[in-house]
Amino acid sequence: LLFFVSVSELRVVLLGNSWSERSSVGNLILGKTVFNKAPECCVKISGPVEEKKIVVINTPDLLDPNISEHKLTEFIQDCVRLSDPGPHVFLLVLQPEDFTEEQKLKLCRVLQLFSDRSFDHSLVLISTPREESSGLMENSPLKDMIVKCRYRYLTQKNLDRAELLTRLGQTAKENNGEHVCHERFEEPEETLPGDHQNPKQQRTTTSITDAVKAAGLHEFKQMTPQLSHCEKNPLSYSK
Repeated sequence: LLFFVSVSELRVVLLGNSWSERSSVGNLILGKTVFNKAPECCVKISGPVEEKKIVVINTPDLLDPNISEHKLTEFIQDCVRLSDPGPHVFLLVLQPEDFTEEQKLKLCRVLQLFSDRSFDHSLVLISTPREESSGLMENSPLKDMIVKCRYRYLTQKNLDRAELLTRLGQTAKENNGEHVCHERFEEPEETLPGDHQNPKQQRTTTSITDAVKAAGLHEFKQMTPQLSHCEKNPLSYSK
């Protein structure tokens, strides 16, 4: 299972274009039904695997074309906070028949907000039965994602927990047990008069907002500061 990994805790972030599929995969990883309701924010659940601990962070639908810029930024910030000091594996649970070019671009940008090395830590899980996978692999956005993820992928049909945990462990081992690290951008610590955020919180809000703007995920017109508290931000890579 996770004997491939030299770390005591393995952190996995679930991303993809279907909440139900992500939940099913998260439940399989943890060996019990814990994700059974679509959340309004990122959810972190941990459990034991042999003598190790596995942490699963399930996200809301970050690929929803109707998601507001405020919500997207809030979700990304929550994910950064919950996966601190950084995820070992991004498990991309994708439905080829519904995975569009627009979703691919958004998913790539979300990953890049964590680090330009995020693709080295990513594993694609195709949620289509094996017998249908060969034809659906002609889906260009899906093929592009698999290439970006260094051809790491598996299919969900007949997938058991042991195989999935082994592949997660292998992905972490290929990166020498290192995780994607969130480091704060260096920004001025001054706050505006009447701003009740402390300097660290304000830097965090500004950093996440600026990162989402720079990634081109949305055209930002206005951003409110009412985001979850987070100590650290993207973008770096570390043990």
